[in-house]
Amino acid sequence: MSRNEAYGYAVARIRAMEPMLFDASMFQRMIDSDGLSGALKVLAESCYSRGMAEGEQASERYDSVLEAELNRTFDEIASFVPDRELIDIFRIPYDFHNVKVIMKGILKERSGGKKRFDLLTRLGSIPVDTLSANIESEEYVLLPYGLSSIIPASFSAWDQSGDIVEMERKLDGGMFAAILLLAEKVGEPGVVKWVKSRIDSENLRNLLRLKRFGFDATEVAAFIHDGGTLAPGTLVPLMSEQFDSWGRALSYSDVGLAISAAPDNIDFDKLILALEKSLDDYCSSIVERARFSSSAPENVLAFLWGKEMEVKNIRTILVSKGTNSGGDEVKEMMRRGYY
Repeated sequence: MSRNEAYGYAVARIRAMEPMLFDASMFQRMIDSDGLSGALKVLAESCYSRGMAEGEQASERYDSVLEAELNRTFDEIASFVPDRELIDIFRIPYDFHNVKVIMKGILKERSGGKKRFDLLTRLGSIPVDTLSANIESEEYVLLPYGLSSIIPASFSAWDQSGDIVEMERKLDGGMFAAILLLAEKVGEPGVVKWVKSRIDSENLRNLLRLKRFGFDATEVAAFIHDGGTLAPGTLVPLMSEQFDSWGRALSYSDVGLAISAAPDNIDFDKLILALEKSLDDYCSSIVERARFSSSAPENVLAFLWGKEMEVKNIRTILVSKGTNSGGDEVKEMMRRGYY
């Protein structure tokens, strides 16, 4: 079977899975439902019901229900997609999340604290037990994605500065480098472009967070990850500008339009949330065009990103039900769905 035929089959399988995804009406039903229990009843009518056998406890463990469904989706698509790297592009961020949790646990234990095993996720590509054992025993050489050098370098950064942000910065940089390497291995320009859009998005998020906390422009270059379409020399000067001018400064790029979509007449905390939503929607727009093709590998990215955004939207609704937030406020935070 040729590569084109293989992806034709994979896309056909994805098309058959599409009806399982939420559309706008399903999200609206959850928003309009009566409290958290009502929203969970709507959720139980969907594919997420597979993890909700104990309905009376669902309100206490919906995060595990969402994680289980996302993990099942990763596994199912991995069973028929020609390039496993397309799945690992999504799983690697969860691997690096687990690395952070394990490393922070080791540091806490050194100072008499306790580890937080509850923060680990099963969504990564490396089994949690394997990852934990290798880090605890310092057998880093057995770990993929450059972790064999990134982890000791991150521990060293902590030992020298005691700055957890510096440690996380090194891990995040390694994560994006690993994802971009996988994208380039697949050899599809559209896949590489999407990964670069994610790097650009994270860099812009970082800039706004750093601006929120009053960082000087001379300090932010280290927080810009390599590999995006926007060079550090373009991004760093934005720190000295008001946010409402960022879109104009980047108007030559696609991501500049996403920035312009975020409102600028709100406080920093709301602005950061609005920008994150706009950037997630921007990443959706990069791959949604592939759905017009019956054999484009980007269809895999579009579906899995759509699934991740679906999970994010469901979690937003469920959290809002638990805190009695208004429906309009929730809608403002909702990401663009697959449909």
